[in-house]
Amino acid sequence: MYLGHQHVFLTLQFASHFLPDNPARSNDYTMLIHQRSIQKEVSLCGTGLHTGEKCTITFKPAPVNYGYRFVRTDVENSPEIPALIDNVVDVLRGTTIALNGIKVHTTEHVLGALYGLQIDNCRIELSGPEPPVMDGSSHPFAEALLAAGFKEQDEPKNYLVIDETIEYHDAAKSVDIVALPLDSFRITVMVDYKNPALGSQHSGLFDLDKEFVKEFSSSRTFCFLSEVEGLANQGIIKGGDIDNAIVIIDKAMQDEELAALGKTLGKENLLLGENGILNNRELRFANEPARHKLLDLLGDIALLGMPLQAQVLAARPGHASNVEFVRQLKKYADRNKLARQYQHEKKAGVIFDINAIQKILPHRYPFLLIDKIVEFKLDERIVSIKNVTINEPFFQGHFPGNPIMPGVLILEAMAQTGGIMMLNGNDNIQESVVYFMGIDKARFRKPVLPGDTLVIEAVVTNRRRNVCQFDAKAYVRGELACEASLMATIVSKNK
Repeated sequence: MYLGHQHVFLTLQFASHFLPDNPARSNDYTMLIHQRSIQKEVSLCGTGLHTGEKCTITFKPAPVNYGYRFVRTDVENSPEIPALIDNVVDVLRGTTIALNGIKVHTTEHVLGALYGLQIDNCRIELSGPEPPVMDGSSHPFAEALLAAGFKEQDEPKNYLVIDETIEYHDAAKSVDIVALPLDSFRITVMVDYKNPALGSQHSGLFDLDKEFVKEFSSSRTFCFLSEVEGLANQGIIKGGDIDNAIVIIDKAMQDEELAALGKTLGKENLLLGENGILNNRELRFANEPARHKLLDLLGDIALLGMPLQAQVLAARPGHASNVEFVRQLKKYADRNKLARQYQHEKKAGVIFDINAIQKILPHRYPFLLIDKIVEFKLDERIVSIKNVTINEPFFQGHFPGNPIMPGVLILEAMAQTGGIMMLNGNDNIQESVVYFMGIDKARFRKPVLPGDTLVIEAVVTNRRRNVCQFDAKAYVRGELACEASLMATIVSKNK
């Protein structure tokens, strides 16, 4: 796919900047197979960054496929707000989610900790509208979750595997975020505020298990001195102070101005630090702002509701752009719903193995006629494999002395292949069935014999609602054995 000059430059720039310090680091990443929750509940107390309200946050174990759900225990009936992209309502200086008018502010640091620790299911109870800011990073949450311990669960993780380039571009703000196919997860970030107080920085995370807690979770939120007074006057940072945020000096201030700002913040003795940071606070990393932007992006990616298998490259990201990027990922995920539901681990080029196929199609022996799906392009094309052996039951009676696979069963294998493609995105697969309405232009070009491997390709030619037309071809050793045009519809089993 052509990415355009801007994105090609971006990709090349990242490729040169974000190679791992240790060349082996990028090759030993292990994707977790099973879902994960925590062993026991754990709580933290503090003040919300923007609302300034006291709050206790309690992380609790949750069952498989629960995801992340915030629970407002201070509201009648303790409503749950799932941490999902569709529930985002505000991205001003943080990511706010809401459901039925009940909000949770500044979710990104909590979600960043959960996502960074590869926890899939957790109930997050809050006694107020916003998690405590703690030190402005995800580290206190990560430490609490580590102390609670992990519990591996029986259900496989539902990775969103990126097989094509997904990109978000905002020309006005010079923001680019791209997801590229990768057999693991990496994320790299570059920030450039065109401000001499900060300059250009970049950072990359190549292994969540080895790097997240030590290298990224403790990076703190930051802002510029020129922004602070305006934010305070807007009532946006009621719980913010120099103990839970890095304030970068980007303007000169007279002593009386600094004193007035301190009064606004309720903080005395503010100093223009010689190191470029208010009150000479020391950075935990030379590129701490870039690392915190990466942490924020992780927290916003968590709103996808599933772990991501891809390489993410981001230039100048912020919450607004992060959310729009995740919306793009969500659209891609919705288009590939079937693949996400049944294929948890991609092996040797297989998209769906026989176990996945049996969960999708109702057919069983002796009428399940495909063994695996090896290619799948949503609503466009699918390729299946049928290994033909002498043990097939039909060979006992179909030309026993000269066994040939019946042509009608080749057509049935084509139909089953197309049926899997049609069921993609159906919310009630187990309650649906594909009925074939027509077969046209069927031609049999060569016999299919025991020992042959039948490669079946189905290509969509027309689709309207629940009716689909597709052309199918079956090959043996690269030669066309059979072709036909098929039409089918999806109906409820109850009908």
